[in-house]
Amino acid sequence: MRTVDDFNFLNKHALVRVDFNVPLDAAFHITDTTRIDAVIPTVNKILNDGGSVILMSHLGRPKSGPEEKFSLKHLLPYLSEKLGRPVKFADDCIGVSAVELAAGLQPGEVLLLENLRFYKEEEKGDETFARHLADLGDVYVNDAFGTAHRAHASTAVIAKFFPDVKFFGYVMSNEIIHINKILKDTPRPFTAILGGAKVSGKIEIINHLMDKVDNLVIGGGMMFTFIKAMGGEVGASLVEDDLLDLAKNIVEGAKMLGVNVYLPPDAVVADAFSNDANNRICSAYDIQVPWMGLDIGPAACQKFKHAIDKSAAILWNGPMGVFEMRNYEKGTKFIAEEVARATENGVFTLIGGGDSVAAINKYGLANKVSYVSTGGGAMLEYIEGKELPGIKAILD
Repeated sequence: MRTVDDFNFLNKHALVRVDFNVPLDAAFHITDTTRIDAVIPTVNKILNDGGSVILMSHLGRPKSGPEEKFSLKHLLPYLSEKLGRPVKFADDCIGVSAVELAAGLQPGEVLLLENLRFYKEEEKGDETFARHLADLGDVYVNDAFGTAHRAHASTAVIAKFFPDVKFFGYVMSNEIIHINKILKDTPRPFTAILGGAKVSGKIEIINHLMDKVDNLVIGGGMMFTFIKAMGGEVGASLVEDDLLDLAKNIVEGAKMLGVNVYLPPDAVVADAFSNDANNRICSAYDIQVPWMGLDIGPAACQKFKHAIDKSAAILWNGPMGVFEMRNYEKGTKFIAEEVARATENGVFTLIGGGDSVAAINKYGLANKVSYVSTGGGAMLEYIEGKELPGIKAILD
């Protein structure tokens, strides 16, 4: 795996694909800087070598050309502050301004290009568009793990124009190293804690992990499909009825492989999907309409703690309930704290998936776990065993 540590960027223009797809508020202020903060070490390595940096990224999902709310210019103040130097901005990613500013970059200078997705050619993987981008730099660095599962012009196609000078940045290399530790060099016992709304989004992960895990912990909205499949009454809880047979087969298949499946014995239920609704704790297997499960209960927390306590490695993907609502966040907060505690005791812990990352950040525990993945969809596809175009392009 070739990383930026394998190259001296002295007097080179490094074209760096980053993932600056960060959330902005109504006033265009960044509300979560995690993805920008993550790439600063890569940028600083290049600058410290005596090179210059051309940053390219997408932001949001613009539908037809430039839109003010998706302009990367809104990131300039924070980016300049983090790098301790002014960052130049090209109001187009392949136009005249980009070409002229890139050509004039001096060692130690940084240029940010406008949103790649203002061009439809980016998502189409257009080779001509990729060529225009490639012409801006001498070296290509991919440090955008969050988009590594997309065969876009700037993440996969562009690499062919840099056959001998293409590298992973620190974000990409760290993601690969840490996820591979779960998939290939797994400390045992290994526990996967899966949550979130639906089973359908986790089927491939479960299938790929089944012969690797010792404990499979299931919470979140997806737990009710499993509970109903096992004969429980789940009231008005979220259920994917078309996946009941699959859920039952997963549980039975796990038993045949000697995998311990942990389902919640109790749940926090409400009579409406609202923080202000009436709520109580009841058996997760005896919920009556109009009640619906919105979090795991205290008995489930203790049951899941038992699995965490006997783990040497933990993968956590998906919250245990509707943690955005104060009355239904206790389960997710409990798991976050227990995973952090396990890390302190020497357990390897990997957190991935947008909501899990949001939760670990919400409770101020991101620095208390082994690794927090910056790429939601990319991490999931990598765990599912899929070949990611952004990674393949550098390795080829």
